[in-house]
Amino acid sequence: MTALDRLAATIEARKTADPDSSWTAKLLSKGPEKCAEKFGEEAVEAIIEAVKGDRAKLTAEAADVLYHLLVMLAARDVSLNDVMAELSRREGTSGLDEKANRG
Repeated sequence: MTALDRLAATIEARKTADPDSSWTAKLLSKGPEKCAEKFGEEAVEAIIEAVKGDRAKLTAEAADVLYHLLVMLAARDVSLNDVMAELSRREGTSGLDEKANRG
């Protein structure tokens, strides 16, 4: 089990936790829209660090992005396994072909 798998499992477990005892539960209690908003904020912060070129800060922001992505997915009952299955389905397909097939 990878760190990402463990994080996804922890987030799933926090769905039923008391929002006063868990940041994840607090985010989830605010609904999918708030979770998506927070993911967007973190993505922008990662973009800023990528442009600045600070490797350590980009690494930290990328970790935040992954966490908030998993929270957003959990808020809509999409699992990491669902996403991994989609990536597996796309494996071996050119990105150009995959994009063209989406229409």
